[in-house]
Amino acid sequence: MTGYAHETVLADETVALLRPSPGETFLDGTLGGGGHAERLLERGAQVIGLDRDPRAVAAARARLARFGAAFRAVQADFRDAEDALRSLGIETVDGALVDLGVSSPQLDEAARGFSFSRSGPLDMRMGEAGETLADLLERADEREIARILHDYGEEPFARPVARALKREVARVGARALDTARLAEVVASAIPRRAWPRKVHPATRTFQALRIAVNDELGALAAWLDALPRTLARGGRAAAISFHSLEDRMVKQAFQALTRACTCPPGLPVCRCGGQAAFEPLTRKAVTPSEAEVARNPRARSAKLRAVVKVR
Repeated sequence: MTGYAHETVLADETVALLRPSPGETFLDGTLGGGGHAERLLERGAQVIGLDRDPRAVAAARARLARFGAAFRAVQADFRDAEDALRSLGIETVDGALVDLGVSSPQLDEAARGFSFSRSGPLDMRMGEAGETLADLLERADEREIARILHDYGEEPFARPVARALKREVARVGARALDTARLAEVVASAIPRRAWPRKVHPATRTFQALRIAVNDELGALAAWLDALPRTLARGGRAAAISFHSLEDRMVKQAFQALTRACTCPPGLPVCRCGGQAAFEPLTRKAVTPSEAEVARNPRARSAKLRAVVKVR
C-alpha cells in the first residue's frame, strides 16, 4: 500500500531506551506506518503491532512484509492490548510502546476531518467505528462541549466557543458543516486580541474535539493500567506524547509504578519496606533534537518517557 508516509518521531531515542534484541517480543500499540516497529524488527525482535485504522495496518503490513512471521499486525485499539495479545496466545511481552496523537497521513487527508487547513467532513475518528465529530456536536449540549474544550484543549474561551458551535449546528446542522467553516466559527468566538500568535485560534478546540471523539485519554489510561500485567520481568515500556494532558498522565503513572513506599504521607520514616516493581529509564522527558524538529516540525512537542519492570 502506498500513500501512508509518516515521519517516525524520536526513533533513535526510543530504540535506545527499549533495547530490543533477538528473540524478544515487543508490542507497538500505535503502529501507524510502521516506523518504530521497523526499527525494533531490524534489531531482531518480534513485533505485534496494533492500530485501529485499517489503512495504517495495511500500510505497515506492506512495508514490513520482508520480516515475515516476526511481524504481526492486528486492527485494534491499544486500550485492548491485553485482549489482543491473548488472542495470539501471548501473555506478556518484553517491551511496549505507544506513540500518541494523530499520524501525518490522517492529518493530511482532508476526508478524515482532522485538519482545518483543508475543508473536510466533521469526522475525526482514528478508525472506522464509533461516533463522528458531527454526531458529537449534534448530541452534546453547550455545557458538555464547553467541558470538553476546557478539559482537553485548555481553551480559555470554552464557553463562548461552545455557544457559537451549538448556535451554528442549530442553524445549519452538523452534517452541513465542514472543518474549514468550523474553524471560522471557533475563531469568531474568540476575541481577536486573544488569538495565539503562532497557531490558528481553532487549534485548541480541534485538539479537544479529536481527543473526545476518540476517547484518547481513556485509551491511554487503560494501556498504562495494563502495563504491570502485560510486561514480563525486565520488560521496558515507552510512551511518546504530544500535549500536556497525555504527558501528565504518563508522568504520573510512571511515577506511581516506580514508587516503592506505600506508607501514609505523614510518617517520618518508611515502615512498609516496599519495593517498587518498576524503575525509571528517563528522569525527565526526552525531547527531539533541533535537527529532528527542523526536518519534521510536527515533532516539536513530542515527549518520551520510559520505565523498566524489575520485579
